[in-house]
Amino acid sequence: MRQIALKAYAKINLGLDVLRRREDNYHEVRMVMQSVTLYDKLTMKKISKDEISLSSNLGYLPNNDKNLVYKAIHLMREEYKITQGVKADLEKRIPVAAGLAGGSTDAAAALVGMNRLFHLKLSLERLMELGAKIGADVPYCVLRGTALSEGIGEILTPLSPLPACYILLAKPGINVSTRFVYENLEADKLPYHPDIDGMIEALEREELKGVTDRLSNVLETVTEKKYPIIGKIKQTMKENGALNSIMSGSGPTVFGIFDKKEKAEKALDKVREIELVKNSYLVEPFLPETKKYFLKR
Repeated sequence: MRQIALKAYAKINLGLDVLRRREDNYHEVRMVMQSVTLYDKLTMKKISKDEISLSSNLGYLPNNDKNLVYKAIHLMREEYKITQGVKADLEKRIPVAAGLAGGSTDAAAALVGMNRLFHLKLSLERLMELGAKIGADVPYCVLRGTALSEGIGEILTPLSPLPACYILLAKPGINVSTRFVYENLEADKLPYHPDIDGMIEALEREELKGVTDRLSNVLETVTEKKYPIIGKIKQTMKENGALNSIMSGSGPTVFGIFDKKEKAEKALDKVREIELVKNSYLVEPFLPETKKYFLKR
């Protein structure tokens, strides 16, 4: 195998709770993660030169070790003493800095790609361990599907899949700093905590309404207060048929979950009328069968 193409799927947070700020200044979280069918495309191939060559359809993205794809390829070459060069081309479809784990999922795809290109036969668990060296969301992006994320995001437990539904994503044209959000989050004074356990039980019972009733993200206490457009998008989705709507991650992307495609399409039209909305997508849950995507030992 000399070339491979991979899909790097975006994620949303069905529930996001912050339990405390740790002494190392990381935050301990408890989240329910879900991958969706919006994806970036990563093409990788072996080259004769002993180097990493990275290109992208977005000219402003770095093509060096500041890019998580580059970091992932470099880590695998170092870890497994790979001397052959790699050329990677990244086609970005997931909005950048959107709360959808675009960079992390690209890095996860690069780890999987290196595993396949060089026949390393690494297990899913080993790829997740390597992903943790790159970023907190990377192990989940290797796993994908529906999962409980704990610790600083590295402790993952697969969950029952999200029932069939339609998910509307809307990103306003604002930039939100994840660092700003966490630095301004008063973890010990949060006015509410998401019912993560209740959501897990609803997933087990395959009750979509039970899940959507519990959609909640404590980071909204910072981001929505600073950027009222987030609340406006949420309200527009709910007024147009969403079972519920919240912000994903640290934002600014908002998503709504719908039980009928017709309702989601109507809401999509309404959301696109909001002046500040720059990116919007109608997607579905992505539920991987891991054996199809990863090599086992």
